[in-house]
Amino acid sequence: MPTVAIVGRPNVGKSALFNRLAGRKIAIVHDQPGVTRDRIAAPCTLTTHPCSLVDTGGIGATLDDGFAEQVAIEADIAMQTADLILFLVDAQEGLTPVDQALGQKLRKAKSPVLLVLNKVDHDKHESSFSEFSTLGFTESVFVSAEHGRNFTELIDKMDEVLVPLHVESEEIMETVVKVGIKLAIIGRPNAGKSSLVNAILKDERTIVSKIAGTTRDAVDLPYSFAGENFTLIDTAGLRPRGKRDNSVEVFSAIRSEKAIRRSDLCVLVIDLAAGITAQDRKIAQFILEEKKPCLIVLNKFDLFHPGADYKERVAEAEDHVKRELFFLSYAPFVACSAKTGDSTDHVLKKAIAIKKGAQDVPGTGKLNRILQAAMAKTPPPSDNKTKRVKLYYATAALNEKYTVIPVPTIVLFVNDKHLMRDSYLAYLTNQFREAHPSPGIPVIFSTRSRSRREWEPPKKGKQGH
Repeated sequence: MPTVAIVGRPNVGKSALFNRLAGRKIAIVHDQPGVTRDRIAAPCTLTTHPCSLVDTGGIGATLDDGFAEQVAIEADIAMQTADLILFLVDAQEGLTPVDQALGQKLRKAKSPVLLVLNKVDHDKHESSFSEFSTLGFTESVFVSAEHGRNFTELIDKMDEVLVPLHVESEEIMETVVKVGIKLAIIGRPNAGKSSLVNAILKDERTIVSKIAGTTRDAVDLPYSFAGENFTLIDTAGLRPRGKRDNSVEVFSAIRSEKAIRRSDLCVLVIDLAAGITAQDRKIAQFILEEKKPCLIVLNKFDLFHPGADYKERVAEAEDHVKRELFFLSYAPFVACSAKTGDSTDHVLKKAIAIKKGAQDVPGTGKLNRILQAAMAKTPPPSDNKTKRVKLYYATAALNEKYTVIPVPTIVLFVNDKHLMRDSYLAYLTNQFREAHPSPGIPVIFSTRSRSRREWEPPKKGKQGH
């Protein structure tokens, strides 16, 4: 469903508007600013198609020190996650410096912004609020959230944005359901990629040869398994750039790299009998750089220390993966044999499990509790023993191109992003994985600075407040 975020400074009536649109009393309404301390979400059924409402009121609960940073965070979350932003102001109180600061931020939003002037109880009062036109938003509506006045016009304006999104979303979802999970089967030449595809499909759909590089193009193969649709993308083996000795190999490699980018999940096939090579590590590094979900398939397991105890072989294979591909630690592995067909069905089973686990994107509250606990456990290092990074807030933003397997970017709002060291981000990554395991999904952090000067509201004298 499309998401509608209600944004505004404290005590302008966000919770009252949220309750009115949700059709029931969910958020607490009180005259005291900052009563709502957690982000609240609920479906709105008043629009032509349902949408998800988000009341961001609690983000501005701290009214004293650091208030400007909190307002910035509120705007950022709405701009990253919402399809429509309802910018709520108190028409009776008039335009304030905080409204202006928030409006300046929201004008940069890619999503449409609807200015909602609340607490307008009579038509004759509407002409007296022309000062809000200086905020620069073309779409606006006067309402009274408390009495339900003018909500028909508000819903109509919301539908103008949401109805086209639903049509587009339905078309996309039809395609997504039909295509299913796009698996890019990748690896170096002769690792057994085409053999693995044939074993999974139980059909000789791709050419298998001992000659490395037989597969020249990325081939899309539809398949259904356990009620889930898949598109298997059999790719050409990726050789080192210096060893691509003709134009066909160069273009094959380009198409393979494109297949990785458009896939939902990368299946990295390793020739376990030969062991993990430098080229395997380069391919794994490319997956990491593209921030793609990943599953490692240890092929030719039947040739890996044959005759030894099965559990010992698996344990030794796991140690080998952890040692050689330590930087891809988020990727689980499956040991199988494409030639014999042994355990090849586990590849799709594991892919389904990765997709299912990825749906559990941590909420804002849980995310902040995990990170604050990690920073309390091991505080960040200081810069020249004077300054250290301070976390104001964190939120998980989803990239729209990841529709099947969500890969959130965890946005950290801090006092100075230059104080955040890579080693400490690695620590936070490990702590986050321990508290919120999600096998196959990379943890992506984005650190953003929030300076007090940037968000300092205009002086009162300039606006007469």
